[in-house]
Amino acid sequence: MDRIRNKKLHIAVIGDVMLDHYIWGACERISPEAPVPVVSVSKESTLLGGAGNVVNNLHTLGAKVSLLSVVGKDENAKQMQMLLEAQNIKATLVEEQGRRTTKKSRVVASNQQVIRYDDESKTNISLASQMKLLEALQQNLFSYDMVILSDYAKGVLTPNLCKDIISMCRDMNKDVLVDPKGRDYAKYTGATLLTPNKKEAIEASKIEIKDDATLAQALHLFKNDFALDYSLITLSEEGIGLLDKEVKIIPTVAREVFDVTGAGDTVIASLAVALCAKLNIEEACEFANKAAAVVVAKVGSATVSLNEVEEYEHSLNQGQSESKIKDFKQIERIAKRLKAQGRKIVFTNGCFDILHRGHATYLQKAKELGDILILGLNSDESIRRLKGETRPINNLEDRAFLIGALESVDFVVPFTEDTPYELIKRITPNVLVKGADYEGKEVVGSDVADELVLIEFVAGKSTTNLIEKIGNRETC
Repeated sequence: MDRIRNKKLHIAVIGDVMLDHYIWGACERISPEAPVPVVSVSKESTLLGGAGNVVNNLHTLGAKVSLLSVVGKDENAKQMQMLLEAQNIKATLVEEQGRRTTKKSRVVASNQQVIRYDDESKTNISLASQMKLLEALQQNLFSYDMVILSDYAKGVLTPNLCKDIISMCRDMNKDVLVDPKGRDYAKYTGATLLTPNKKEAIEASKIEIKDDATLAQALHLFKNDFALDYSLITLSEEGIGLLDKEVKIIPTVAREVFDVTGAGDTVIASLAVALCAKLNIEEACEFANKAAAVVVAKVGSATVSLNEVEEYEHSLNQGQSESKIKDFKQIERIAKRLKAQGRKIVFTNGCFDILHRGHATYLQKAKELGDILILGLNSDESIRRLKGETRPINNLEDRAFLIGALESVDFVVPFTEDTPYELIKRITPNVLVKGADYEGKEVVGSDVADELVLIEFVAGKSTTNLIEKIGNRETC
């Protein structure tokens, strides 16, 4: 995740931008005038949609975004410009006389979409508008890391414009990712990749995708016929079908699905930031799957942040030790997010050299004091300074793995200092936990935490006792 977080990316989005208008309410009866629900409206909201939702996702994923599109000279375009300015997103919105800026209005009652009605133009934009977009792209292409074509078949991405954009980008070694529409993908020839869903892929390839063999057939057709670097088909809850050197299915896990609106926008945005950050194509697909899984658990055209993907990733890997091991910078960011969510953070620390029943019991009791248990783990160097050159018995990597395997521990953070004070300051835990042998003693970090709790150890269970017992057996 940090490979993406630490990159400064600038991505251009070209395509059909629109307004997503939501009317929210509740439905408690059927109209006496017709067999339709009566929705009692509680609020309304308007967001950027279409290519604008790709922009939103790129923005929340931390990328700098530029938008290029064509709109009408109307109130919807003015509202769109205000939304873009509020997010500090640079936009080239070419106004075309007689064109209507697309606005999709959805009525949502009790988290269920009841009806949608659209106000829009779907004819191809004029040649003059196409030339203005190409001119704007040419002037700024050097500053973009990548270009996304977001096609909603509303007339902005004409065949000639797509071909000119892809040619211009290829000449400057810029990747082009395309979210396609329609049945003829010839206008996308030469793009880096396309992201059709299964239904779209069936329509475009005329291949009924029903098993691995037909999936591979469609993927090969797209890659060969349209000269793509990679061939992808998104498979909803099954993941992403990918053809690089060979066909693979990159699986996903979505816990709950409330609304798939905008999931395709999230996929292409997350693929873009991952590839720009130099993840390979399989890693990028894995990241896109996780981002999409977060979004489909929300209602309405939704966005995803790196923090949300990181949290989702952690929830999937709770049983995997490696995913729990963090550095100072990572845990500081995670702790801030958890506190913002109202989660109670518990912190403890120690050497945990030879893991035994006393450790497990102590950590279980610590976890019961809050929602999240973070454990500071002494490095090998730190232990040698504290306990002598014969310790630790197990190195840091092994100790961190074993501690992370415990269900009670949410995160493990190694530290090299003699005390975890700097780490505690970064986390600022709600509860600081130490053993009962610290009764009456000064506990490092107690001035930072909200509360100090001392926990009794299991009698006779300690690393020192185990080492002595092993030593005694060896001398017998």
